[in-house]
Amino acid sequence: MISNLNDIFSINSKGMKRSAIRELLKLTQRPEVISFAGGLPAPESFPVEELKDIIQEMMEKEPALALQYGATEGDMLLRKEIAKKYQKEGFDITVDNVIIVTASQQALDLVAKIFINRGDAVICGLPSYLGGLSAFNSYGADMHGIPLDDQGMSAELLEKKLAELKAKNITPKFIYTIPDFQNPAGITMPQKRREEILAIAKKYNVLILEDSPYRELRFEGEHVPTIFSLDNTGHVISLGTFSKIFAPGFRIGWVIAHPDIIDKIVVAKQATDLCTPPFTQRIAARYMEKGLIDKNIKGIVDSYREKRDGMLKALEEFMPKEITWTKPEGGLFLFVTCPEYMDTNELFKKAIEKNVAFVSGTSFYCDGEGKNTMRLNFSFCSKETNYEGIKRLAEAIKSELR
Repeated sequence: MISNLNDIFSINSKGMKRSAIRELLKLTQRPEVISFAGGLPAPESFPVEELKDIIQEMMEKEPALALQYGATEGDMLLRKEIAKKYQKEGFDITVDNVIIVTASQQALDLVAKIFINRGDAVICGLPSYLGGLSAFNSYGADMHGIPLDDQGMSAELLEKKLAELKAKNITPKFIYTIPDFQNPAGITMPQKRREEILAIAKKYNVLILEDSPYRELRFEGEHVPTIFSLDNTGHVISLGTFSKIFAPGFRIGWVIAHPDIIDKIVVAKQATDLCTPPFTQRIAARYMEKGLIDKNIKGIVDSYREKRDGMLKALEEFMPKEITWTKPEGGLFLFVTCPEYMDTNELFKKAIEKNVAFVSGTSFYCDGEGKNTMRLNFSFCSKETNYEGIKRLAEAIKSELR
């Protein structure tokens, strides 16, 4: 082994951080532990029988296509199906606006790769998705957090921050936002706020990176237009994934953006993995073509709504009055806030002793704050297990209250 290995690692590699969630999951593998830590879809939501038929048909009729290398841009049939899906939502796009990636985490990495130089400013929410923060951090981004209110990223504070940066001749590379059932907060941004954020971004000539992995998983209320559909001028990059609405093991996501941005992502992806697996892409394409995706989403929504309601009921029943939480209209998560003096990193140790796990909020804050918060996932466990897990978590919290 080279003696000075640390001296020859790249600057980018030295800035990389382990995923707090992936590390936590190693601690929660014991069967007696009820884990709210991961963002895992429920296994019963996977369309196993339909996939058996599609895979068999594919291997009989088009095995060479499925097993060969594919285009970096992605399977053409899948790109067409995704384009059609978004055209129905008001997107003015063609397949030239779509690239298939290896799940939305790769999309975040590739967008960071083509835009961020070390020290470049990036705007994100406080809190925000850990995977996004990790991707931006690995390329040396200088992240500026904008606090959320009950309608998402604060437009007022965003404009204030952009004005401050402009006074220093700094233009952020993009504003990263998760407008639907935000991870980790569970908050949905109403249309008016989306329009305000878009107008501010245009005023200061900053791109918006709109991450929408949970958009289809709405339990109540009306769907809100995407920021991309409110714009249609190329000012917004929109990310999507099959991981939460189909099968995370397929590792399929997509980027929708101006063709010039897509072209740069193609080049960046060619240096990464050449192409997303054609095998899983073609399965997903046939699944969409047969009209099965909407049926599966309906079943997922019904199941997750029941699980969310069960967790909210348990929170009301067991949590002390000092604890508050969000009430998401959809998605996979809710966010819990404890008194400011509490540290959920320390609380985690007590929770594990009671065989329940969560993710501490500090993982989602680019400024290191959020120590008195935590994210809970309600999609993976059963309604009954969620109920028992909240009971255990409340016991751990009560032991930490002053």
